[in-house]
Amino acid sequence: MDKEYILSIDNGTQSVRALIFDRQGNLVCKTRVVLEAYYSREPGWAEQDPAYYWKSLCQACRQIWSEHPELKEAIAGVTITTQRATMINVDKNGKPLRPAIVWLDQRRTGGLKQVGFLWGMAFKISGMAETIAYLQAEAESNWIKQNQPEIWSKTYKYLFLSGYLTYCLTGRFVDSVGCQVGYIPFDYKKKRWAASWNWKWALTQIEPEMLPQLIAPADIMGQVTPQAAQETGIPEGLPVIAAAADKACEVIGAGCLKPHIGCLSYGTTATINTTQYKYVEAIPLIPPYPSAVPDAYALEIQIYRGYWMVSWFKEQFAYLEKQIASERGVETETIIEELLYKVPPGSMGLVLQPYWSPGIKVPGPEAKGAVIGFGDVHNRAHLYRAILEGLAYALREGKEREEKRSGVEITELRVSGGGSQSNAAMQITADIFGLPTARPHIYETSGLGAAIDAAVGLKLHPDFQTAVKEMTRIGRIFEPHLPTHYIYDELYRHVYKQMYERLKPLYEAIREITGYPNRAGE
Repeated sequence: MDKEYILSIDNGTQSVRALIFDRQGNLVCKTRVVLEAYYSREPGWAEQDPAYYWKSLCQACRQIWSEHPELKEAIAGVTITTQRATMINVDKNGKPLRPAIVWLDQRRTGGLKQVGFLWGMAFKISGMAETIAYLQAEAESNWIKQNQPEIWSKTYKYLFLSGYLTYCLTGRFVDSVGCQVGYIPFDYKKKRWAASWNWKWALTQIEPEMLPQLIAPADIMGQVTPQAAQETGIPEGLPVIAAAADKACEVIGAGCLKPHIGCLSYGTTATINTTQYKYVEAIPLIPPYPSAVPDAYALEIQIYRGYWMVSWFKEQFAYLEKQIASERGVETETIIEELLYKVPPGSMGLVLQPYWSPGIKVPGPEAKGAVIGFGDVHNRAHLYRAILEGLAYALREGKEREEKRSGVEITELRVSGGGSQSNAAMQITADIFGLPTARPHIYETSGLGAAIDAAVGLKLHPDFQTAVKEMTRIGRIFEPHLPTHYIYDELYRHVYKQMYERLKPLYEAIREITGYPNRAGE
């Protein structure tokens, strides 16, 4: 059997998947190991044992070989994509020194010294002082150094989950450029570690030698070691190809290689991404992230709690639907979806703004979520539809911001993530944006995007244009219904877009009175 298959490992928040793709982008087989997303030793903390991720990865791989032993010798290479911004401290032997701080962690570090006098003055003059203080307070490295100095002093390398798993596979402290998304001293424009004089070193308090060597997407990071081969069943010596973080991989896995195609991700964090070939900041001082394509950037707007709000609704309001789902033997989401068809577009004037977690700059750190327009006609079904509509409004606002900053109009959409499996959510998206909205041919778009990186790196395809053309395609397309789009457009322009500025003074008053959300660094 020719070696034309790719093993793509996708370590997300909820599960780790081992996926085998062929060179046409077909998912040959997969296994999935469900993860406990995190545990909390204190309110707001989110941590996980790093070894738990590796053991789960090993389990997924061993399971796929047990189910499809004939494919083992047909694998040309391995690639990894992971959740972003989950941080791990390791010693010289790659042994974790403390639990990983998961990206959902909400701890903040107060009382930190202001970044350098000259930089501090520059940020104050430019109106970015609070943004910098926010970033400084959010950086996990600052919390560890302040609260666990003995751990920080023993730290040999400070890694993302992607870097840790790469070490487990290859024995090398390397990571992909495409995985550098978090509070680290990274130069997002030049795609390398920041220059020694850059303010990011002072902000994060990370030493240069603590960071891994960076490898460009589609380049070889190393080979599978004998120990990793024994634990995973992956053949020893196979090349491990650099991919990118899960959101960046989703973009190319959904076929969004050109700036006019917007990629929506309906996951725990909802995002809108476009592939750009010039450096563009959608929000000043907030950079585009590295793309899964070496010469490109992923311009992204985030709605931090995104489709987490659907899970929140299910836990808080869907007890009846849970009972019905249990009786019918289906997922609760299937029953909840029926609520959407009981409510007209616009939710009879119930409008939700999904700022459930404070922003960095847009919206500001004082922001809170809002639901307006309540009346005695409204019920749980209206609230559920308003959640999906509010997320789409927020992402449309992100689209307009990206268009203004990049100068490129977005004319079509692709949607990935769990929310993309809902036909109602897809139609709502098409109607709010007024654009054709497509579901990719495969649900596992982040794993497919990583496989595209590997296919280029292994020379199964000559370049990214060819790989994306051959390995991605459109599934179902949802066309906007123009009368519905008119309703949404009116609500978006005359209600939704007015909400934040009008409510901002109230948000600031709430913060002053209650202390929530705190000012950055307090």
